[in-house]
Amino acid sequence: LEPVFNRHYVENVQITMAESFGVKGRGKFYEETGVIRDVIQNHLLQVVSYLAMEAPSSTYDEAIRDEQAKVLRTVRPMSTDRMVRGQFRGYRDEPGVSKDSYMATYAALRLYVDSWRWEGVPFYVRAGKSLKMTTTEVFIEFKNPPQVVFSEPTPSVGNYVRFRLSPQVVIALGARAKRPGEGMAGQPVELSVVERGEQGEAGRMDAYERLLGDAMLGDATLFARQDVVEAAWAIVDPVIHGPSPMFEYEPGSWGPAQADKLVADVGGWNTPQ
Repeated sequence: LEPVFNRHYVENVQITMAESFGVKGRGKFYEETGVIRDVIQNHLLQVVSYLAMEAPSSTYDEAIRDEQAKVLRTVRPMSTDRMVRGQFRGYRDEPGVSKDSYMATYAALRLYVDSWRWEGVPFYVRAGKSLKMTTTEVFIEFKNPPQVVFSEPTPSVGNYVRFRLSPQVVIALGARAKRPGEGMAGQPVELSVVERGEQGEAGRMDAYERLLGDAMLGDATLFARQDVVEAAWAIVDPVIHGPSPMFEYEPGSWGPAQADKLVADVGGWNTPQ
């Protein structure tokens, strides 16, 4: 897939980290943190760096983190006109949360990686509490061909690659195929590979078990280096304290409706199923 992971073939990239639960009694902690500090600045920008970086010179941890630092330094710093913030209804009733809290429990961002490979390709990142489901997923949509084979003026979705990172690891390729019958109508099809450990779900390590194991082996690949952390903070720092509207959303939804406008140019969000 590497030859087509660039501005010539990719229409947009979407990264979703959704949690179906709220702050679980950690209101005081969340009042000092918010969703951007909690998961976007670290976890999701790490995902962006792995997707957008150039191939490292080797598989050693330092070579990989060198490329991560390079690509994060090319990400355009955020601005409030490319961000939507939200807060789920009922958050202010949580213990330890101010009754007039302005802390975001949801954020959606449009990022740009100003590199030769990714110039002009939007990276959409969203994360939030009390959403419809708990999952982390990457969706890479490819550009449509100049001619449509099937008799559909506007197909719902084109070709794509989908990576589900949690709770189950899935790699999927999506395309359009001819619908059975005489007509030339298309339908979406997906070929997916689901990771199944030798011991099933019970044998799968959680994220912290994996990190602890890597630390014991001296493998620092998944640990953030200082320059990588500083580059990530430089991306989000302009919007953490900057004024921007806060939109309320219903628990169990996909966040505030205003976030849909952020992705209107690419046909909307890909919603994990």
